[in-house]
Amino acid sequence: MFKRLSAVLAALALTAAAGCGTSSPPPGTAASAPATATAAPPSGAAFPVKVDHIYGTTEIAKRPERIVTIGLSDHEPVLALGFKPIGVVDWFQRSPFSDWPWAKAMWGGTEPTVLGLREDGVKFEKLVALKPDLIFAMYSGIQKEHYDKLSQIAPVVAQPKGYDPYAAPWQEMTLLAGRALGEEARAQELIAGIADRFAKVRADNPQWKGLTAVAADSFKAGQYSAFQKGDPKSAFLAELGFTIPERITEQAGKSNVAEFGSEGLNLLEVDRLVWLTTGKEPWERIRNDSVYKELKVAKQGRDLFLTYQDPPVGAALSFNTVLSIPYAIDQVVPLLKK
Repeated sequence: MFKRLSAVLAALALTAAAGCGTSSPPPGTAASAPATATAAPPSGAAFPVKVDHIYGTTEIAKRPERIVTIGLSDHEPVLALGFKPIGVVDWFQRSPFSDWPWAKAMWGGTEPTVLGLREDGVKFEKLVALKPDLIFAMYSGIQKEHYDKLSQIAPVVAQPKGYDPYAAPWQEMTLLAGRALGEEARAQELIAGIADRFAKVRADNPQWKGLTAVAADSFKAGQYSAFQKGDPKSAFLAELGFTIPERITEQAGKSNVAEFGSEGLNLLEVDRLVWLTTGKEPWERIRNDSVYKELKVAKQGRDLFLTYQDPPVGAALSFNTVLSIPYAIDQVVPLLKK
């Protein structure tokens, strides 16, 4: 289930598990597409640099050359800023890892070492063997004791201050990565470019302002999840101009999802409902739920069904990074306008 899970460092494994909107989807093969952001070469900014995060301040003495990312989406802002991580966590079990259409060109054929899957966690021995000189743990839910242990290996950048685990906005993630890499100006430039994209979508679709929208998933018959406003998928819908109902966020509490059975499907009675599922198989099951069929959003065809992979629209929404957002906009906006 998509729930925030704490990172667990034990014996030989560092588990940086997070909710993903589903159990990890099977490998897929999406057609490649041109990159929607261009990584500028590192500027050679002056080091050392210091960055603040939830666990204090980290100093990076020199330009990093062996970066490891243990946050589920941390590799993407790092890539966008012109650096290729040598070690990553695999969220969706995509093979090859670098095949996501919005990031493929930036990897340039380079394959990072996969340190672990979302469910299994990061293998500590594997991480140590890479001899990293900087570790990003922003979208990881890392705990203080694990942060301290990793800091004995290399400087660690944990999540931005002021946010629950897995709830920091993509802008803050990008800025934090930019500061750590000596590329804050480039990070601000990338953020401004994405902001312009969202602004254009809102200007082109003023009818969405004030309408409610929810992103949801269903993992098995009679069980449903709706993503609260801090979740990346809901944050994406909000930046298109929609409003995420407070009742979803209130019911989710400290989780990133509100979970309920068929009897709670009225939570999904919104203006636009976006389903994200592993494959297309759940679609008919959801549509045939006797309670769901009675919702106005279903009767009036205001629901939209998307997959996490093949095509990887749901994955792009789940990452919701400076790299994946342009792809998500290109894919989702035309479908929402139908």
